[in-house]
Amino acid sequence: MTGMFISIEGLEGAGKTTQAEVLLTWLRARGHDIIRTREPGGTEIAEAIRALILSHHDEQMDPVTELLLVFAARQQHVTRLIQPALASGQWVISDRFTDATYAYQGGGRGLDRTLIASLETTVLANFQPDLTIWFDCDAATGLARAQARGALDRIEGEDIAFFNRCRAQYQLRCEQHPQRFLKIDAAPPQAQVSAQLIAALEVYFA
Repeated sequence: MTGMFISIEGLEGAGKTTQAEVLLTWLRARGHDIIRTREPGGTEIAEAIRALILSHHDEQMDPVTELLLVFAARQQHVTRLIQPALASGQWVISDRFTDATYAYQGGGRGLDRTLIASLETTVLANFQPDLTIWFDCDAATGLARAQARGALDRIEGEDIAFFNRCRAQYQLRCEQHPQRFLKIDAAPPQAQVSAQLIAALEVYFA
């Protein structure tokens, strides 16, 4: 029996990490064997690429270089971790997946969506999450929360206009793929967001 692949999406400060724990607990209580992972990252090689993407450098990283690195990490992640886990019957929860690439490299960086789509087809063929949970909040709220956590990585340090473009692309992806997106309002306090999430899960898995 093949497992289920769930991706979690949202801007910095949307509370993805906290709500992923809520999701994990809810699913495990229903008997599912879960692997939790993240993008970029998830395997030794993909995590090394993640560090390269997110670290600050004296040399400016070209947006296409960033995009190629994201997909290089994703290739390793999917073939070495996600697909084998699903084939064994485990469920996989990933903090971000390809929708984040459309949001950040497409929306934020302004890269051509056809380039992203071409790489997506090359790396993933038709492989997509079964369910994507998007924790949506405005960029100002998310950035304030992220800044309160401490030092920002290379992408977290972008300006609010960048994240507004990212959010707009998430909205577009949600509209384009309504069959697999669950949109959760991530602006309220964590407890209220968790309550929304559980209510949505109970409907989705009814």
